[in-house]
Amino acid sequence: MKVVICGAGIAGLALAQRLDAFGVEVVVVEKAPGPRTQGYMIDFFGPGYDAAEAMGVLPRIRELGYHVEEMTYRDHHGRRRSRMRFAQFAKIVNGRLVSIMRPDLERALREHLPDRVDVRHATKLTGIDNRTDGVTVTLSDDSTIEADLLVGADGIHSTVRSQVFGPEPEFLRYLGFHTAAYSFDDADIHAQVAGQFCLTDTVNRQMGFYALRDQRVAVFTVHRTPDPALPADPRAAIRHEYAALGWAAPRALDACPPPEQVYYDQVAQIDMPTWSRDRVVLIGDAAHAVSLLAGQGASLGITGAYVLAEHLSRTDTIETALRRYEQTLRPVVTDRQQAARNGTRWFIPATTRQLRLRRAALKLARFPVIDRYVAAALVGKSTAVITNLHTTSRQAPLTNAT
Repeated sequence: MKVVICGAGIAGLALAQRLDAFGVEVVVVEKAPGPRTQGYMIDFFGPGYDAAEAMGVLPRIRELGYHVEEMTYRDHHGRRRSRMRFAQFAKIVNGRLVSIMRPDLERALREHLPDRVDVRHATKLTGIDNRTDGVTVTLSDDSTIEADLLVGADGIHSTVRSQVFGPEPEFLRYLGFHTAAYSFDDADIHAQVAGQFCLTDTVNRQMGFYALRDQRVAVFTVHRTPDPALPADPRAAIRHEYAALGWAAPRALDACPPPEQVYYDQVAQIDMPTWSRDRVVLIGDAAHAVSLLAGQGASLGITGAYVLAEHLSRTDTIETALRRYEQTLRPVVTDRQQAARNGTRWFIPATTRQLRLRRAALKLARFPVIDRYVAAALVGKSTAVITNLHTTSRQAPLTNAT
């Protein structure tokens, strides 16, 4: 079997590693000239954590991760208004959680990829001939690849999805926020936020800060806006939108790097009636972006890659494998998307009243029972997707799938 994967991000790299382990010939095409360095800190847990462990990459992920003691909300002067200890989250998931920068998670997966996997950077996908018996992919260098399956792992603004399933607006659900991330040098702020994830205690917009190993400070921003259109100059937009915030914000805004060094995008979800069509299938954000409000996008990306490879390895036809992949994963994705939509007013309060209610909820979370309830609400339902896969019997080997 031969598979082309469009996208060398988290989901694409995870799938490439897993398919290679089953003896599949894999080609990964990526439009970026090299690995991306922009991104924000995530809490990696859930079924993706289980999948990473099964793949053997978890030790490296934990090595690249950070120890975060607590999440704190700071006022205009940097005073702590409320907090929640990360031990409360960790307890809910039995300690199976690691805080890691998205680029570092991608790095761990990339390092785990065997040299025999053909990864082509600076290569765009320009044409797709999708058939019931295979797929022909045309690349930006005018070459073509004949494959049994094309996998779109190219993110929320997926080229594969647009070419095969329809234009982006048909599937994108804008949640009313823009987000950005970048890093800068500041020894004083680094010392203030070390071991913490510090957020501004503000209405309609929020900046977050955390310390990196190289003495740099990572910045994460989210703000409400009814307009989904992205600005022509992300740096100018960030400086304008967050100019009124206090504490560390002014210094972070002064240090905002050029636009090409800033991650900037909508906060949105992808909602599709099906994730596959003939010999093309979508995984990760291309299929089901849950948004940063859900907190498990990277975990679900790795989970989807693992589940797809497992079903391909067990099933005697590709079509059946694609159907079972979606049946396995869709309930989990639907739950996380709904949780994200329900939690928008608490993630970024729209009024002072909502802000005060959030403070009160976090204070109550210090008490037994209530702390587990609040942490569980943030973590989401427990899922055993990977465990369940390994308790079912294998079928035909993947190399016989047609």
